[in-house]
Amino acid sequence: MVYDCDVLIIHPLPFFIVAKGGVIMASSSRPAKMNWGYTFVVGFGFFGISIVWPIFNSLIPPMLEDLGLAAGVIGFIMTWDNILNMFLQPWVGEKSDRTWTRFGRRKPWIMLGAPLAAVFFILIPFVREHFLLIALAILGTNIGMALFRSPTVAFLGDLFPSEQRSKANGVINFMGGVGAAVALLGGGALYKMGAPLPFIVGAGVMLIAMLIVLAFVHEPEEAEAAPAQDSAGLIQNLKEVWEDSDRRGVTILLAILLWFMGWNAMEAFFTIYARNVLGVDPGTGTQMLTAFAAMLILFAIPSGFIATKFGRKRTILAGLGGMLVGLVIGFFIRDARLMLGLLAAMGAFWALVNINSLPIVYDVGGEERIGAYTGLYYFASSLAAISGPILAGTLIDLTNHAMIWLFSAFFMLLAFITMLRLHEAPANPQS
Repeated sequence: MVYDCDVLIIHPLPFFIVAKGGVIMASSSRPAKMNWGYTFVVGFGFFGISIVWPIFNSLIPPMLEDLGLAAGVIGFIMTWDNILNMFLQPWVGEKSDRTWTRFGRRKPWIMLGAPLAAVFFILIPFVREHFLLIALAILGTNIGMALFRSPTVAFLGDLFPSEQRSKANGVINFMGGVGAAVALLGGGALYKMGAPLPFIVGAGVMLIAMLIVLAFVHEPEEAEAAPAQDSAGLIQNLKEVWEDSDRRGVTILLAILLWFMGWNAMEAFFTIYARNVLGVDPGTGTQMLTAFAAMLILFAIPSGFIATKFGRKRTILAGLGGMLVGLVIGFFIRDARLMLGLLAAMGAFWALVNINSLPIVYDVGGEERIGAYTGLYYFASSLAAISGPILAGTLIDLTNHAMIWLFSAFFMLLAFITMLRLHEAPANPQS
């Protein structure tokens, strides 16, 4: 799983705004005022999720490689979470929509999934010399994370009206970027002190972040009375988009599939590449990715404003173009210090893509089809996170580790060409 594939989806609940004490009503005739402080508190949910995945994605592949597994097999194992996400998350999300306890709708899933994920996550380094045991620990971590990720996303969406979506998404991704940077920098340093340490500390920080959400974020009681919306289902939604005479839906979903295939593959194999080509240990390789995460943090909020001024299509094309150039350059770099600078530049370009991918999907789908296109967005990104590492791992087995750069560049190029074909409709001012 990757933090870029985990762009938090804000499901707008009309006319609700967040106040310090909970949720208050806002008139439909005037925009709700953004409560920035509370938005950052809500963002601790994404912060907690983003602590785990960078450690998971960067430190587990070298452990699997030490067991003698081929890159293709490693790629397959690293996609287990996304395979689960395609089936388990929609079910959990729907269940959290339709149930209510004294703790709320979303919080019980956080209370169940976060501790379960933390326990199995801690176990991973202690069983890393036994394939069956580490496979079970990885699977347990994936199940635990899947149980509370979707409710956390929906939980945040409950609190923001549609006119705040872009700003809230920027803040939330900022918090996720901070979590990823902390995990990469601190996790790499802790790994050098002992393989179990980043997993133990990472699980602890994740639990603290989720406790903050549980303690200080209040679910709107009004949401309990909101009527459940019927879902056409994934297959039906895919069929409707495919048969629609307006091809923009197919175009944007294909572009999302392609660019996430490119970057998910790179993230899954970067530490293995760094060890085998750059000659650095996995801990240092993990720390190198901090440069990417740091620039993603810095450009998260500005990317939303850039897109507002120049348009989402142009902004995404600029990001894809920068990523393409960076990936081609990366193929030729063999110096770790030069690689740090390249990763930093690519982090800024990726923010232009990542922050605006979901809003442009909503622009294409329209306000009346937000639910359907939310599911299709998750489907496309999850399918990319499954297929990208598997295909890249197979290519590495057939060639060498450096080919991961050209693999990712190829899919960024395809995504760029696809985006050129997208006719961008003006964004709804209320979305």
